[in-house]
Amino acid sequence: MKNQKPVIVEEYNEEWPKSFRIIESILSSKLNGLALRIEHVGSTSVEGLTAKPIIDIDVVIESMKYLPRVIKMLEELGYVHEGDLGIKDREAFARKDIYVPYNNEGNTKHEHHLYVCNRESEELKRHILFRDIVRKDPILITEYSNLKTQLTNTFRNNRTAYTEGKTEFITRIMNEYKDSL
Repeated sequence: MKNQKPVIVEEYNEEWPKSFRIIESILSSKLNGLALRIEHVGSTSVEGLTAKPIIDIDVVIESMKYLPRVIKMLEELGYVHEGDLGIKDREAFARKDIYVPYNNEGNTKHEHHLYVCNRESEELKRHILFRDIVRKDPILITEYSNLKTQLTNTFRNNRTAYTEGKTEFITRIMNEYKDSL
């Protein structure tokens, strides 16, 4: 079961944005105009923030009517469509192996989670809003890093509890700061 993998967070790593750009370039080339933009979201997208070393990527498309074409193209890169996993307007994709997304070089790619969202997706908006709020505030970066370290120490073998422990912080920050952007 996936949930049993221990939660591990690391200090910010300069390789994360570089790895994102490599993956983004392959995706952008393959999706050739279907992707409005490709966003690096989640904790690895915030310089200085402690994070699980897994890059979160949101591919933004105009409308879910393009999803069947996007699924086909992503399958050619080695992704497996997992459905929306209970979140409206956000489709999840798993990797077949460590070389995904495939390219001519055949090299391994950084571990990542890939999602396809339409541009109206509430989950996409939440990801962008939270990322942009935290990026602008070094105090929030420190506060969130400390919380994640504390949660990891308490819930190393319980991903669900770890995630739930972050929810209150995320909700509070988004409510306090949403009008300041």
